[in-house]
Amino acid sequence: MSLSLSRRRFLQSSAFAGAATSVACAGFLSGISDAAQSNTKTSDVRLGLASYTFRNFDRAQVIAWMKELKLDQLNAKDTKDHLPSDPAAEAAAVADYKANGIHLHAAGTIYLRPGTEEVVRSKFEYCKRAGIGVMVAGDPTEADLPLIQKMVREYDIRVAIHNHGPEDKLWPSPLDVLKSVEKYDHRIGCCIDVGHTERAGTDVIEAIHKVGPRLYNMHMKDLTDFHSKESQVAVGEGKMPIRGIFAALQQIGYKGFVDLEYEVHGDDPMPGVRESFAYMRGVLAGMA
Repeated sequence: MSLSLSRRRFLQSSAFAGAATSVACAGFLSGISDAAQSNTKTSDVRLGLASYTFRNFDRAQVIAWMKELKLDQLNAKDTKDHLPSDPAAEAAAVADYKANGIHLHAAGTIYLRPGTEEVVRSKFEYCKRAGIGVMVAGDPTEADLPLIQKMVREYDIRVAIHNHGPEDKLWPSPLDVLKSVEKYDHRIGCCIDVGHTERAGTDVIEAIHKVGPRLYNMHMKDLTDFHSKESQVAVGEGKMPIRGIFAALQQIGYKGFVDLEYEVHGDDPMPGVRESFAYMRGVLAGMA
């Protein structure tokens, strides 16, 4: 079987000793083995999925693919019927996930504009109904933070503000988020999107260390060009320092999830998704 450049790079890396390399090699050469797919036996870094990856598909297909991928952790979004905002439809979705052994650890990205108490409270109620402890928020302004502080204290739900790169005039980098939130309740923190972070000119490993205990969610992707969001590829095919990211998360004692957010090939995402999880699980196996 021919190997891609990234896979050769992975297998040749001096960071992986003999046993770890054989585990990773087996995962790549013969498909994703059961051992490589186990998050519990490789590392304390835990992998999940952002449901936006499957934005063109309904909940039944999301569940089926998660079973194929041996994933049980989902960051759900109100897209298609993944996690609807209507209370009755939301309850049906939550029951469906529970019946299939899938845990909803986060919701997002959620948008809070226009920032009124009624709107913001409705988003907290949405997370509360689903039993979700982390809200990934995309667009709060600095002026919204006192209201968000009131809500996190009332609901005990963490808010992870998502950075969106150089196009984002509010939060291009997680360091911009940190600068604004560090004077507020500790439950207001960051969701680091690794691709947008690098495109904003911020070293993602440095950002992980600086955000530290206020890091509540991670969106994982890979890019071949840190100046172009259109250059996204399967994880392991680009320039993202995946092993360094995982090592930094271990060093800060990160307890959240690293959620794959694969935003390309929306009508046929599974080839890239499979490759991404195979690569990440191989890296984690080598680090164990």
